[in-house]
Parts: sequence; C-alpha cells; structure tokens
Amino acid sequence: MQQFDFAIITPSYAPDFQRCQLLSWSVEQFVPASVTHYIIVDARDLQLFQQLETQRTQLITVESVLPWWIQHIPFVKNGWFSLKTFVIRNWILQQIVKISIAQYLKQDVLIFVDSDVTFVRPFDPQSLIRDGKVRLFSEPPYPYPDLLERCYPWYCAANQLLGLPEFQYPSPGYIGNIITWKRDNVLKMYQHIEKVSGQGWLETLCKSWNLSEYILYGVFVEQILKEESGHYCDPVKLSLDYWKTDEMSDVELQKFFAQITPEQVAVMISAKAGISVQQYQNLLDIVPQV
Repeated sequence: MQQFDFAIITPSYAPDFQRCQLLSWSVEQFVPASVTHYIIVDARDLQLFQQLETQRTQLITVESVLPWWIQHIPFVKNGWFSLKTFVIRNWILQQIVKISIAQYLKQDVLIFVDSDVTFVRPFDPQSLIRDGKVRLFSEPPYPYPDLLERCYPWYCAANQLLGLPEFQYPSPGYIGNIITWKRDNVLKMYQHIEKVSGQGWLETLCKSWNLSEYILYGVFVEQILKEESGHYCDPVKLSLDYWKTDEMSDVELQKFFAQITPEQVAVMISAKAGISVQQYQNLLDIVPQV
C-alpha cells in the first residue's frame, strides 16, 4: 500500500494572528507529529508569527515563494507590483501563493487549512486515503442563486486557463476547508496552463482578474486528468463552517457548536464575523470526542 507524506498549509497575516495561534495549538493537539504545519505570512508579519514556530511548525514568507518580478508596493496595504503584468490584487495573490507552494514543498499531499479553522478532534490525514487515492472535496452543484452568481466568474476563469471552451454550469463545488491536493497534480497543472497560454503559468495566473485556486484545481483534476488524477471525490465536509459576517451571541455559539457531526474534525468561524477567539475558545471543550 502506497504511503503518503502530508503537509498542512496555512496562509495568514497579522490581524488573524490569534486565530492562527489557536489553529497551531489544535494541530499540535490533534494532528500526528509526522505532519509538518507550514504557515505562510508576509515578511512584515514574520516576527509576530515566529512565536508559533516549533519542531513541526515552520514559517514561510510570501516573498520567498514569489519570483523577483513580483514585489509588495510600499505603504499600500493590499497591492503587489508586477514587472510583467498589471498590479496584482492581494486576494488574487493569496491564491497564487497557494498554487505556487507546490514548487517548494516535497510532501505528496498538500492540506490547505485557513487560519480561522480549529481542529477539535483527532485528525489523521491517512484517513483521507482510499485504495491508494487521495480525497478531493467535490460537492453537488450549489443550489443557492447568490452562490451561483458569485462563483460563475471563477469557473469561467478556470475553464479559460485550462483551455476548456465549453462547460456545464452549475458545476461541482470545490470550495471548503481542509482541502487536499496532490503535489504532483499541481506540477502537471503548471505545465498544462503553460501549454494552453503559451507563456509561464505564474505570469498567466497573475493576469487573471477572477481566480479561485480550489475551483481551478478541481476542474483540472476532474476535467483534464480524470481517472489519472489519483483522487476520489467526497462531498463530506470535514469542518463545521460559519461563513456569515454576522456576529453570534454566546448562546448562538453554543448552538452552533452543538451542530457538529461525527465526521467533522474541525470548526471554522469566519474572521469576517468579527467574533473574538476568546468568545468561542472555551467551547472547544464541549465538543464530544468520537
């Protein structure tokens, strides 16, 4: 039976430090020590995050992942200057960094876990392997009109980047938490994008106005690689998610935590909801262990 090496990857920044600190603690508590946790931050935030470094938690700067021709614009919060393309929005750059990290890590399976996620139960990444294949989160097409409208440009961009002229929409959903990619598939995706565009894959991505890294990878795996991807599709959500921007009261938070299902190993409360870590940290103890 093939054995896989795993890496957990978390992009973060200073305003999310406390959330990332809680995530880091939960990785130490619930994830096997053989799994390295990489936290990616801007160089200006490196000193703050260095207190999270341990034997299994390593820091990577965004700047070290990017080529020389992409530079942060001084005194501009969310802008990056490119000598080869237009100015790159920070939101696009965050996704490009996730895609780029496959060049710098050697682990077979990359597990993306955002800093507003917290593990609440033991999580062994080997549980994501089935018959030698790696789990790909893929859920049925979204039934919600607002999500369909929001996601449509991302599917259009993915299909254009991958040279797929026609696609059926609504399409399967690939956006979630605790997302697993195969590193070798990402390297293949680089080559495919270059074949389609006729230029470097990174330069091509930097020219994208709309981009979802998870949709791009999901479409590549299911529409290009297909049976050769080494993935199996799974619609089960591994985390209990709160995506809304509305704050929750203590009572509402308790009701939210009570909804966790046996297969969910983590909780995600969006940083955009403005709920402090202190408000829900103590609730982690009430999660039943299975």
